[in-house]
Amino acid sequence: MTLLKPIDTAPDFPPREDVAAPDRLIEGAPAFKTWALDEVPLGNWSKIRTGIWEATPGTTRSVKGEALEICHILSGIVELTEEGGETRRFTAGDTFLMKPGFRGIWKTIETVRKIYVFAD
Repeated sequence: MTLLKPIDTAPDFPPREDVAAPDRLIEGAPAFKTWALDEVPLGNWSKIRTGIWEATPGTTRSVKGEALEICHILSGIVELTEEGGETRRFTAGDTFLMKPGFRGIWKTIETVRKIYVFAD
């Protein structure tokens, strides 16, 4: 068993498909696709998950709770506005971190695809 795992940005298996929860939806009708690639139990975190996530245009509330998420944008455009903060735009090639406790608005301007690493 190898402990080195490449991240396939175009998985050849069907994604899990979903839509925004009614209490999180602000605008539009965004649809989501998730390709879960790996899950590892680790120390103080219950698990760390990695995968590819895609969303069509729309606006939702983003609430991380006790989770931490690292995102690397592969394609598309999103704007994130932290509660009480400024709006930041992210495009292909950008990487960002949403720390535990993050609350804000996620607006997908152009269908976005990202690599995610999620620890909760």
